[in-house]
Parts: sequence; structure tokens; C-alpha cells
Amino acid sequence: MVIDPIIQYEDLPLLHWNPKKNKIQKIGSVVIFGEPCPSTMNNQEKINAGCPPDDNTPQKLNKTVDNVFSWASAIKQALMPVTPQSSTTPNDLSRQMDMVQLKVPTPGETGHLGVQIQSEQEFSQLYQIFADEILGSGQFGVCYGGIHRKTGKHVAVKLIDKLKFPSNKEAALRTEVEILQKVRHPGVVEFQQMLETPDRIFLVMEKLKGDMLEMILSSEKGRLSERITQFLISQILTALKYLHNQNIVHCDLKPENILLTSDSDFTQVKLCDFGFARIIGERSFRRSVVGTPAYLAPEVLRNKGFNRSLDMWSVGVIVYVSLSGTFPFNEDENLEDQIQNAEFMYPPNPWKEVSENAIDFINNLLQVKMSKRLTVSKSLQHIWLQGYQLWSDLRCLEKEVGERFLTHESDDARWCEYEQQNGLNPVYV
Repeated sequence: MVIDPIIQYEDLPLLHWNPKKNKIQKIGSVVIFGEPCPSTMNNQEKINAGCPPDDNTPQKLNKTVDNVFSWASAIKQALMPVTPQSSTTPNDLSRQMDMVQLKVPTPGETGHLGVQIQSEQEFSQLYQIFADEILGSGQFGVCYGGIHRKTGKHVAVKLIDKLKFPSNKEAALRTEVEILQKVRHPGVVEFQQMLETPDRIFLVMEKLKGDMLEMILSSEKGRLSERITQFLISQILTALKYLHNQNIVHCDLKPENILLTSDSDFTQVKLCDFGFARIIGERSFRRSVVGTPAYLAPEVLRNKGFNRSLDMWSVGVIVYVSLSGTFPFNEDENLEDQIQNAEFMYPPNPWKEVSENAIDFINNLLQVKMSKRLTVSKSLQHIWLQGYQLWSDLRCLEKEVGERFLTHESDDARWCEYEQQNGLNPVYV
């Protein structure tokens, strides 16, 4: 057995999916099994026979790989799952029972999601996917950076392998696609196109700069100021209000699912990843387990059903994380008990620097009883989000975006008068 390092080609690594760690990783080495080749063979004969060459052979693995398949083929095989062969073991058959049992359509037919089938050659004529630019992974697939060949516009492409897609997740995927096609709001990531081939589904969305978690972690103190947090949370709540008015509950709000349009502190944010989202009425309840544990509301853990107030609990956790750089609940102890009893505290460092209004805002969101939790409309009316500075910051963003969607004309007169009384330069109105 020989372990050889992978030699990268033009800085483009080979990748593989690690199911144990639930993420994509670079391939750092290759293990070669088998008996050693006869010593009488020269290195080229060893390579042709599939044996590892001598240790002192320059770029030995490059030559081995090049003799087996081209780098383009290697990358494709490492990135894309291989179509199962006809011969199967009993374990393979058992595993296939859990997969989507789809009639594989031919190009031109309608796919199982009701989308016109495209050949992969047609897709590659429209978009180029950058295999080394992994933007993230969600419930249903991996998201890559890409570019629209005709316009040159950068996009994010979520790639879903239908051959490995669990049948019990198909309804949730349908819901995600329906929601993405339905919603049109500046605070929600823009869905551009969905294409389906016999083996894969491609969801094409606008590409943004990063996410709120990266913003928090990269900040000087490992947390955000109240001013920036207010600015971001106001946008999140405005987008949530739009979704809730359409009976859409996100169900997995967290900083990683809040994307940024720029590197600025006062950037526009957009909600993404609707893989757990549900469409439910104002007083309706769902009983499935959804979301990320650290942001889950008590009612989900108790399996007693949830409604749109689930998102409001998550907003409370996000505000806490943003202002402190830590979770409100200790992940080293029993997380479920802490959440179900709302057992969290405000240690002096850093909370002594945070306003009472901010703490009151969090307390009114992290309520165990759903009926006591602030709704999205009540949250937007909370005193913590009512100051002139926030209104001014939001108006500047609206000017930059070219659309008014965060503030209301009814507030203009009040704040213009405030500017005059305090000798402030007028904000764009």
C-alpha cells in the first residue's frame, strides 16, 4: 500500500463529499493498493500497469493521473456522483429503496418538478460552474459559484443529485422551489432559473458577498455594535414581514442564512436557503422537526407544533449572537433543556455595554410561550428600532438600492423636523 500526495493542477483541488462530517473536503492524498510491480519494470511500464512508480520519479502522481483520465474528467468524477452500475449488491438494493424512484427522462421531457428538461451540454452553454468555488451546502445540495456566459453576471448554483436524493425530501424541495419562484422582495435572495437534467437539478440564484456569521466573526471584537445590529435586524424583520404576510415561515433563520450584498458595515442583507421553509396559515401549526438546533424554538423541541412565531425566536437568538458573539445557551450542557426553559443570562462582559432597550427586545422574542413572543410587526415597532440614527441609515441604503422598502413616508415629516431642530444635515428623502 502506498500513500501519495495529490498534486494540484493550476490550484484547482480535487474534492469529495464526506458523509461522516456532512461536508465537502479536499482530497489530500491517494491510497494505492496492490502487490508491488516486478523490479525489472521501468517506471513507464509500472504506470501503464497501474502500479505506483519509484519514489524518486518526478511528478509521479501527475503522470499516473494523466494516464488514467484527463484532469477535467478527474474533477468531474470527484465532484459529480457516478451513475450506479447495473450490477447491485443486496445492500445497494436496500439503499436504493430510500432514494427517489424516478423515471429518468430524456431531454425535452418534463421533469418530476414540472421543469423542462435540459441536457447538461445545454446547461454548460448557458452557465459555467466553478468547481473550486464552494459557497456552502444546504439540506438538498452543494452551492457553487458560477457565471452566466452571455451576460457575464456572477451567479450561485445549487446542484442537487437526483440519484442520491432521498424520496422523503422531495416534497420539501418542491416547497423550496415554489417559494423561491413566488417571492419577489429586496430582502430575499433573487431566484433566477431552475434547470433539470436526467441526473441533476440546478437552482440558479443571484450571488452575494458573504453572510452575517462571517461579518460577526471577522469584526474587531467578535461581535457587532448595536447600530449595525439594528440596521441588519430591521432588514431581516422587513423581509420576514413580507414572507409571513404570504404565510411563509422560513424555519431555519441563522446568521449563515443571512447574505450580504457588499463588504460594507451598512450593507443590504437578504434571506436565503428555504430548504426548511413551510407554507402555513396565521393560526396554523406544523409538527415536523425543522431548523438548526441552536436556533430552534421550544415548541419545535417539544414537538407540539409551530407557526410563524418560530422565526421570531430565531431572530431573538440572532440578535443575542450579534451583540455578544456567543450563543444565549451553553452548547456544552443540555441544549434542549436550556431552550425549553429559556435559561439564558446576560453576563457583564459584554452586556454592560448594551442598552436596556436591546435586552428588552431580546427578552420579548425569547419567550417560551408563543403567544407572548413579539410578532414581526410588533418587533418593528419596538422602541429599540425607532431611533433617528437607524431611520437615517435605512434611508441611505434605500437611496443606494433605488427602492423604498424599509422606511415609511409617514415618518419623513417627524424626522425632517428633528433634523432641523438639531442642526443635522438632511438625509435623502
